[in-house]
Amino acid sequence: MSGARARIRSIPTWEITLFVALVALGFLVTAQLRSETPRVQYTSQERAPLIETALGLQAQQKALQGQILDLRSRIAATETSNQGSDAIVKQLNDALFQARLAGGLTALEGSGLVIQLEDAPQAAQSTGGADLLVTGRDVRSVVEQLWLAGAEAVAVNDERVVSTTSILDIGGSLLVNSAYLAPPYQVEAVGPTDLYSQLAGSASWVDFVAARAGQNGIRLSIAEPADLVVPAYAGSVTIRYARPPASPAPSASP
Repeated sequence: MSGARARIRSIPTWEITLFVALVALGFLVTAQLRSETPRVQYTSQERAPLIETALGLQAQQKALQGQILDLRSRIAATETSNQGSDAIVKQLNDALFQARLAGGLTALEGSGLVIQLEDAPQAAQSTGGADLLVTGRDVRSVVEQLWLAGAEAVAVNDERVVSTTSILDIGGSLLVNSAYLAPPYQVEAVGPTDLYSQLAGSASWVDFVAARAGQNGIRLSIAEPADLVVPAYAGSVTIRYARPPASPAPSASP
């Protein structure tokens, strides 16, 4: 025992220090090698899904870029075709305006005539008779004559006359559309500048004036305003019983 101690004491101090340093270095190297393998494995295991995710995001980005380019090309094509679309829209609007005008749904302004019909002065006397009163037939005749003379819009006491308008006698008044009108009756018409001359040159109008104003004495007066507004039709446009005619069947070719 004393011999072993003597040998240890005889070893130089630097050798002992070197030995301890080498042992510590070996321990550190071993620990480093043991810890390096799991780290490399961990990094390799996580890298693959990250790369896969990155590739997936790149694919989505390319798809979105393709959609953006496609939408831009569609917008450019639409902008290029706007001129044709504007022309079609204008045609449709013009056709709609003409349809509304024909249906009386649009007020019309222009030069025209105002024809006023009043009962004969003798009608105030109970002995005058029915022929001295302005009737629905008289108003219908005036409206018809104005249409034949070229009127574009007609109204009776501001009630627009349309294709479904009826003018009926109701007691001492008239029923026009769904409105009760009291005399005197003003028939307004907008049309061409020669509307009055066309009306005055009609033989049927001359006969009407001669019969009703000349013989029966109803008062008839005519005005030619430079600017006249015929109001739009304000009644219902729903037709319950009317229907369009059936289209004729095509004839068989011989």
